[in-house]
Amino acid sequence: MKDATKCLHSGYSPKNTEPRVMPIVQSTTYVYDSTDDVAAVFDEPTKSLIYSRFANPTVMAVENKIADLEGGVGAMCTTSGQAANLLAILNICNAGDSFISTTQIYGGTVNLFAFTLKKLGIECIFVGHDATDEEIHAAFKPNTKAVFGETLANPALTVFDIERYANIAHTHGVPLIVDNTFATPILCKPFEFGADIVTHSTSKYMDGHALQIGGVIVDSGNFNWDNGNFPELVEPDPSYHGLSYTKTYGKQAYILKARMQLMRDFGCYPAAHSAFLLNLGLETLPVRMKQYCENALTVAKYLESNDKIESVMYPALESNESYPLAKKYLKGCSGVITFVIKGGKENAVKFMDSLKLASNEVHVADIRTCVLHPASETHRQLTDEQLEAAGINSGMVRFSVGLEDINDILDDLKQAFANVK
Repeated sequence: MKDATKCLHSGYSPKNTEPRVMPIVQSTTYVYDSTDDVAAVFDEPTKSLIYSRFANPTVMAVENKIADLEGGVGAMCTTSGQAANLLAILNICNAGDSFISTTQIYGGTVNLFAFTLKKLGIECIFVGHDATDEEIHAAFKPNTKAVFGETLANPALTVFDIERYANIAHTHGVPLIVDNTFATPILCKPFEFGADIVTHSTSKYMDGHALQIGGVIVDSGNFNWDNGNFPELVEPDPSYHGLSYTKTYGKQAYILKARMQLMRDFGCYPAAHSAFLLNLGLETLPVRMKQYCENALTVAKYLESNDKIESVMYPALESNESYPLAKKYLKGCSGVITFVIKGGKENAVKFMDSLKLASNEVHVADIRTCVLHPASETHRQLTDEQLEAAGINSGMVRFSVGLEDINDILDDLKQAFANVK
């Protein structure tokens, strides 16, 4: 099936007389005929459902749909994108281990990697997005267990060179984890370029309507965990009666370990109703992504020609440094644009406050156009010098183009810029 068909039909196939629309199974527990039946599931958790802290029929249907879209062997939904990235790392890193990440990733993920995981004894080694192969190879240590990057960086909008990083990671016997949030599997399928694990904040384009927070981890099933670097996936797990994930589950070893160990213990599993709403978003994802990309490219070209703009970051523009990588990896560059207004913070804030259609909010990838000014909102505690050190220009604006009529979006931009000196 093609992606548009998968978005509608994958994950849930009703049988005779069953509901056409995926039902909400709003239950925490499942009934068994005997004590022995329950005990058997504790011995082999994949045998049946037992508790909705780590598995629920509605959520599982969505997991199967996302895995199918990405081309993976399995997926596990979480309560947020942050939770997905946290578990993706914790599933293969212990205290005393390290992993490598590019610097051009979402700021919340930087904090998670640089500070929170550090408290757990896990080191994140950051490399510049423009690092050479030699510099990336030099960053590896004997205890390095993974490499991480974002397909489309938030908010820098640089394009991650997936194939190059995958080859480097595999040379060192570790997997490549790619956050595919902005691209979604409609615009990019990282597994096709060598990535091993994919994560998403489903709160963004997958949901699309700003209804609920969520995340997901998808396993390609392609990485060889039995290469000597990941004993926890190979050796007997004492918390599950000596079960070996690679020997028992083969290609699904990684994702089932994440569910049976980490989801069991952390319990950051989404509610059935949240998964139901996410599925509604997924059903229209191909149609929406196409329109986001069309609207955003039109806006980006307008901004590029605007004499009040210092720079525009959108990889679909031929002038953008990431344009060659965008052509290689992406079928479109999403609806998010980052640009810098001349005159710094004063003019950026004046522009944003003058917008009438676009919402000023701490969100992105919505069906409605929204805008955010990092220097005065998410990073307002920093001085101008600190903002510059963090790579945030005081005139920088993150603009998330919605699905309104493109002429209305452009009119809103034009009247807002009319108020900027």
